[in-house]
Amino acid sequence: MKLMKYLVKQSLMLSGLLFLASCAGDDKTTSEIASSEAKKPAGQFVFYKDIEIRPGINFELISWGKGVDSIGGYNILMSDSIRNNYKSFSNERKGIITDAWNMDMDNDGDPEIYIELLSKKNVKDLNVYEYSGGSFNKISFPPLSSRAKESYAGDDKFSIKNGELFRTYLLVNPKDTSIKAGDMKYLQYSLRGNSFEISELKKGE
Repeated sequence: MKLMKYLVKQSLMLSGLLFLASCAGDDKTTSEIASSEAKKPAGQFVFYKDIEIRPGINFELISWGKGVDSIGGYNILMSDSIRNNYKSFSNERKGIITDAWNMDMDNDGDPEIYIELLSKKNVKDLNVYEYSGGSFNKISFPPLSSRAKESYAGDDKFSIKNGELFRTYLLVNPKDTSIKAGDMKYLQYSLRGNSFEISELKKGE
């Protein structure tokens, strides 16, 4: 009888050990799967946008770079699947690309690609390229005048309304008592002969 109880006890202990080993194996498998999933590579590009001009014609903007976010390069890829025509353009960048869009401000039928870059903490700028005759032509975006820079406080916001380009930014100038905290500058840009013109607007215009 004692022998029988001993054998039963040993059998139960063995079953328990096998169960624990099985659980440990399951945990290891789960851990390995979790580890494998965690090592999946992130997106290859820091910015990507597909801009459709019309059916069959697209411009893809790809921003890339390693290390410092504000230093790297970007590519513009033109795809015309109707004519089987494909072109590309690359350039270095100093800033983080935050957006890109298409316009035709001079109404000449050639698309203009606008690339918005954050060059400092709250300072934005535009790189502009017109695609014409199978090539990308840079259009210089005008910097602020020396006088405008005296009251410039950043926080730029570009917007499009009815095919027109607008810009607002914060004002600050301790020497000018007419400028109050939170005041904004309102600008409108027009394009003539691949050259930008700037008009100052009042709030609400």
